[in-house]
Amino acid sequence: MAQVHPYGSGPGHAGRHGARGPVRALLAMLLTALVVGGAVPYVSGPGRAYLSYLVLADREDAAGAALAGERTREAGGQVVQEYPQIGAVLVYATGGFADKVRDRPGVAAVGATRTAPVPSPPRPLDGAGDFGAGADLARGGGSADGRAGADRADGSDDATATVPDPGESDAWNLAMLGTAGRPAGDAPAGPGAAPTATLLTSPAADPGGSSTEALRKVLVAVLDSGVDDTHPDLRAAVDPKSSASCADGRPDARTGAWRPDLGVSESGHGTHVAGIVGAARDGHGVSGVAPGVRIAAVRLLGPLGQYYAENIVCGMLWATDHGAKAINNSYFADPWKYNCPEDRDQAALTAAVARAADYARRRGAVVVASAGNDSQDLGAARTDERSPNDRVSGPAQSRYVGTECVRLPGELPGVVTVTAVNRDGRPSGYSNYGRGRVSLAAPGGDPDGGAEGAVVSDWPGGQYAALAGTSMAAAHVTGAVAVAAALHPDWGSDRLAALLATTASAACPPGPYACGDRQYYGAGTLALPR
Repeated sequence: MAQVHPYGSGPGHAGRHGARGPVRALLAMLLTALVVGGAVPYVSGPGRAYLSYLVLADREDAAGAALAGERTREAGGQVVQEYPQIGAVLVYATGGFADKVRDRPGVAAVGATRTAPVPSPPRPLDGAGDFGAGADLARGGGSADGRAGADRADGSDDATATVPDPGESDAWNLAMLGTAGRPAGDAPAGPGAAPTATLLTSPAADPGGSSTEALRKVLVAVLDSGVDDTHPDLRAAVDPKSSASCADGRPDARTGAWRPDLGVSESGHGTHVAGIVGAARDGHGVSGVAPGVRIAAVRLLGPLGQYYAENIVCGMLWATDHGAKAINNSYFADPWKYNCPEDRDQAALTAAVARAADYARRRGAVVVASAGNDSQDLGAARTDERSPNDRVSGPAQSRYVGTECVRLPGELPGVVTVTAVNRDGRPSGYSNYGRGRVSLAAPGGDPDGGAEGAVVSDWPGGQYAALAGTSMAAAHVTGAVAVAAALHPDWGSDRLAALLATTASAACPPGPYACGDRQYYGAGTLALPR
């Protein structure tokens, strides 16, 4: 992504298929953006314009993926990656491909995953495509002007000011997890409250009674912009055998592939999220919600600055097959902020990501997602002024979307969707909300609050930054899932999610604007299970 809008979304509409005349100029602009971004994943092509597609078979298994691949090749498309777990394939093809395949026997859906063409399919990648790489060992243990979907509320990398090493002090966000529905101190919630953070700030504090040894048996996945595993707080947390890049929809487990591409704006986001989940508790830097947990770092953000649907599908399948108990998704899928069922492309993207999320849940992973930073009621019709956000030119265009149009993956069935609260326990003004559409609230912080009011966590290069957003809130919930899994190692995803909901609800009083208000808090404000 070039940069993230103050409310975590991207601008603008561009036609899905431009006129033939501007194509060469469009491709030149795209290649320039790739070079500036520090990576060129596409080989030089013969001047043709390709789009990427997801083709879903009726059957959600390896036989379905094989059939989808066969139908693709019959229509002249190139299969780049198979997803046998969900009966789908990733395809690159030139114009008209979708209409050739949609009505063929055995095909359930076909959708273009991008609107801006590229000059060719991605180049071959040694070792890519193997979802099982390292799995057994692991279980044993942009566009030129678009803005993509990380859910933080305070601007781009260029605007991110680092803060001094906090020495694990004043961790208001962690203290809040022990006193849900109230500030971190003993005073009632309210404006100007000044909580004190004592919980989780020393090795003697043991969240939920879960020990570092028990947490070390738990793997959670951070699907994001990449994680800097050289950061002192994260060196012991990131599990290289469970980490990979899915930045072009193919699992790449080569050493370091999961690290952020610093040539792409917002690349530090995933390191910040990972620190909230599981930074080491050692008296330096920050401590995570679940210090000691193992983190599968899965980079989704590609050199074009987008979280495309194939990247998300790849990441969820990788994390699931490596035994993750929670999968953190602090972003929304590009290029459409909301995907509407009446659009055949968007309907196919929704179906593909839903299959991947369901695959994860059925195999024991709690899928956690941010609610978004647009101050919108997800239970009502809303305006989308920034889709598609992978355009390379043209003004933004508004579209009015109904409640049937969903954010991916946060509005999918069974996903734990997280809103944000400030230090005083009240809803953050930027956070999306909606009765029946959100699951839990958690600390997200105030984007104007500095280190005292935002959430301080890790930043690439051994640094620290104070950020705010539902991205940060979701990360707290993922850490809490890890604590729950350490306490109850035999529980499945639904039971773990239910524990967090009942724990939050029990700690929250009913009433308007209290943490029992379902519209803003879901079941309530996150509290660590014990």
